[in-house]
Amino acid sequence: MERTAIRRRLTWQAATVAEVRRETETARTLVLDVPDWPGHLAGQHLDVRLTAPDGYRASRSYSIASAWAGDTIELTVEEVPDGEVSPYLVEVVKPGDQVEIRGPVGGWFVWKPEQEGPVQLIGGGSGIVPLMAILRAHAAAASTTPVRLIYSVRRPASVIYVDDLKRHAASEHVHVSLVYTREAPEGEPRVGRIDAQVIERLAFTPTENPTTYVCGPTPFVETAADLLVAAGHDPARVRTERFGPTGGS
Repeated sequence: MERTAIRRRLTWQAATVAEVRRETETARTLVLDVPDWPGHLAGQHLDVRLTAPDGYRASRSYSIASAWAGDTIELTVEEVPDGEVSPYLVEVVKPGDQVEIRGPVGGWFVWKPEQEGPVQLIGGGSGIVPLMAILRAHAAAASTTPVRLIYSVRRPASVIYVDDLKRHAASEHVHVSLVYTREAPEGEPRVGRIDAQVIERLAFTPTENPTTYVCGPTPFVETAADLLVAAGHDPARVRTERFGPTGGS
């Protein structure tokens, strides 16, 4: 059975686009209908493959944004200038179209409701996507585990999942903080990147022993992880997921 499951995850299958939602000027969520989807854990990703009329193929990995619910999954894709896959997914694909997917993939950067201890989430730009999956899984499980999210974005218009973040922030078990790096909304005095003061002020303390998930562009992830370790957090409890310089942190 386990071998069959692994083979299934490594096999390309067709997914139908059921819905598209614009998140920001450069990001869009795709709701995919995947028959017999085997399920996934919050934090996992999958591969998406496109095939051109001349047979040329290009594939990229994207984090899953949704908690598992039946045969649909959600991907939120931010357009990469001159990219081979993301411009098509953000600007062209429409309901009824099909794409090939393979997965789910990943077993380290995942959260399960039965995990003990608080959860610290730190995201930069579109690195919020797998962290949103964790928030959604947390809500779906009615978990009382304390969660804190620090989300670094360039400006208010760059915030992905605005309404969802407001809903999650209304929970007594979830605290959401936005850090603006280029332009802040009126009344927000601080504009700048995540630094030691932000970690000290907004993150769980090392004595609270959180499991921390950091996702975003590589420089952002490396900086955030270094700040956490310098503040006294156990490196073994800091999980990271990084991608190329496509986010805005």
